[in-house]
Amino acid sequence: MILDLLRHGETEQGGLRGSLDDALTDKGWAQMRSAVAEAGPWQVLVSSPLQRCARFADELGRRLDLTVQREAGLQELHFGDWEGRSAAQIMEDQEDALGRFWADPYACTPPNGEPVQAFAERVLAAVERLSRQHAGKRVLLVTHGGVMRLLLARARGLPKEQLLQVEVGHGVLVRLVMGGDGQLAEEH
Repeated sequence: MILDLLRHGETEQGGLRGSLDDALTDKGWAQMRSAVAEAGPWQVLVSSPLQRCARFADELGRRLDLTVQREAGLQELHFGDWEGRSAAQIMEDQEDALGRFWADPYACTPPNGEPVQAFAERVLAAVERLSRQHAGKRVLLVTHGGVMRLLLARARGLPKEQLLQVEVGHGVLVRLVMGGDGQLAEEH
C-alpha cells in the first residue's frame, strides 16, 4: 500500500490542538489545496474525523469522485490539560513537565492526557486496518502532525525519544510505502 500523508493546514486557534475540533483558516485551506494540486492519483481517501482534516477531505473527495472513509483511530494525540495552550503558556506553570514530554514523550504524559504509547497503538492499529482493507492501493490519509510524526519516526527507524524531533509543517504531504510485512518506508 502506498500511503500519502497530508497534514491539515493552519487552524483558527494556536497552541496544542489535540482533540479540539478547530476549523481551518483561509491560509490552511490554501496550504492543503496547494499540497495536493500536483499529487495523486489516489484510489482511497481516508480522514481523521476532526473538521480540520475532514472538511478538506470531503471537498477533495467531491472533486475526485471518491468516498471519504473516516478513521477515528487517526485523530491527534489528546493533550489533556494542555489542549488549547501554547508551549509558552504551559512553560509558565509546568515547565518541567513540558520539558520531560519534549525529551521523551513516551515517558511523560500531559496531565489528564492520552499516553503516547496508547496513541501509538491506536494509530498503528488503524494503519494496519487500512493496509488490510486497501492492500496494493494508493491511499491519501488526511491527518495530524502527531500521527505523521509517529509514522515517519517508525519509517525512519528513530528511537522513541526522538518522536517530537520529526518536523511536519502545516499542509505537508509525504509518502510512505507499507510492505507486505507491515514495515513502513519513506519514499522521497
